Amino acid sequence: MINFRKSAWLLLLTWSTVSFAQKRYWIFLKDKNLQDAPAVSPQTLQNRLQQGLALYDETDLPVKKDYLQQLQTVNCQPKTVSRWLNAVSAQLTNDQVQQVRALPFVTGLQPMDGNFYVAKTSNSRRSTMVPVMTQIQAEEFKKAGLTGKGITIGVIDAGFLEAPTSDLLKHIFDRNAILEKRDYVNPSLNLSDKFYTTPESFSDFHGTEVMSAISGANRAENTQHGLATDAQFYLARTDHGTREWRGEEDNWVAAMEWMDSLGVRLINTSLGYAKGFTDPNDNYQPNQMDGHTSVISRAAQIAADKKGILVVVSAGNEGDDPSWRIISTPADAQGVLSIGATNQRYWNRIGYSSIGPEFLPYLKPNVSCFSLYGTSLSAPVITGFAACLMQANPTLTNKQLISLIEKSAHLYPYGNNFIGYGVPLASRALALLQNPAESNSTYSKEVKAEGTSFTVKLPEATDMVSVFHKKNAIHVMAQEIVRMRDGQLTLKRREGEARTTIDLKNEVIEVIWE
Repeated sequence: MINFRKSAWLLLLTWSTVSFAQKRYWIFLKDKNLQDAPAVSPQTLQNRLQQGLALYDETDLPVKKDYLQQLQTVNCQPKTVSRWLNAVSAQLTNDQVQQVRALPFVTGLQPMDGNFYVAKTSNSRRSTMVPVMTQIQAEEFKKAGLTGKGITIGVIDAGFLEAPTSDLLKHIFDRNAILEKRDYVNPSLNLSDKFYTTPESFSDFHGTEVMSAISGANRAENTQHGLATDAQFYLARTDHGTREWRGEEDNWVAAMEWMDSLGVRLINTSLGYAKGFTDPNDNYQPNQMDGHTSVISRAAQIAADKKGILVVVSAGNEGDDPSWRIISTPADAQGVLSIGATNQRYWNRIGYSSIGPEFLPYLKPNVSCFSLYGTSLSAPVITGFAACLMQANPTLTNKQLISLIEKSAHLYPYGNNFIGYGVPLASRALALLQNPAESNSTYSKEVKAEGTSFTVKLPEATDMVSVFHKKNAIHVMAQEIVRMRDGQLTLKRREGEARTTIDLKNEVIEVIWE
């Protein structure tokens, strides 16, 4: 299941800022001709037989030819014809939208945009990076020649629709860096080119966006959207966007075992399971996000403990949901690297980002970084970060990598259950590679405070400072932005508050109330 209560953890996909006269739509059709021959190849039939699936059903019947012909009468030129959805995609003007809606065999239109952006970029200079690339100091990796070269990354996701034609992934396909792919939702697509071209739901772009956040680059515009631009990939599709059932978790486990058999050491999975299943009886309860109740968390822990795999997982997007709020599974597994999301300006928790449950005996999420569009995109950013470190030192174990990434984060060692240890910084990670024993004392300090108010001088700070009020060392009561006055910050202690973290980005101060 893709988190954000399925529809929400997909990306909050936005329209391009460029204005076009036409927009792309899915056009859903009324019915099919049951007398038509199913469009199933002998190889596909054999594959389905081996999988114990029905040999064919209505979804294998072709879209009615006369519907396609009638669409042409309003100058609608289908780009993709999907027998599975009984729909076509096409670029339509506003006038054409009205004409197509009026056709008696059209049941509905759904707008979409084939030009998704991981984040907005600036055109103010020739060479730019998306904001998260600036936040994590991507330039430091570039200067060190670290691009994920020689590193193989597994991506387990919901679909990789149109990945080969994405401007951000063209360089990946030009050098044949996709080693192999598998579709666990519809295994019949494994042996065909339709892995990238057959749309089944509106989740099918999700893996394409995730890959862009791991390794995306637009050579023509000289922009970077991911860190691991020279990595190679194994891809697995395990999640279907229109049906939520526990069988998708079985797909996930199968994909993990497949990638392990290939020797993959780094896997990104921007999927999470909590609630929102088609059958409500399948929903988890918050207290089950304990790292060992779900099958996939157990599998993730095996991957971490027994297979040496670094599994990078989106924490979830339920932070604003009062009935849930906490991370989903498998982000709850102790051995995985769980990634939350921060806002761009203050680096504290962005509202939707899921919180680590207080009943866990360990910290979750582990780290976080900026993402407007869900933790689905913050996790792949950190996957690229890990790939660069693996290139720099291939002998690092998965546990050493997690420790290194945590120690490079801007709040370390004062992590919390809102954003973990904060935003990993490339400059600190590179310094730790050179000297693993390097202390974080340069960037952190503790101060003692008494009473209900405390004032601290911060001569180098900006006017507005991010503050975390905590009931203990890691559990946040509230976060807020506090205004500096005359170079001083005055803290007001809240009832039950034991610690306060002052986040200055380049320094962290831990106030311990006595």
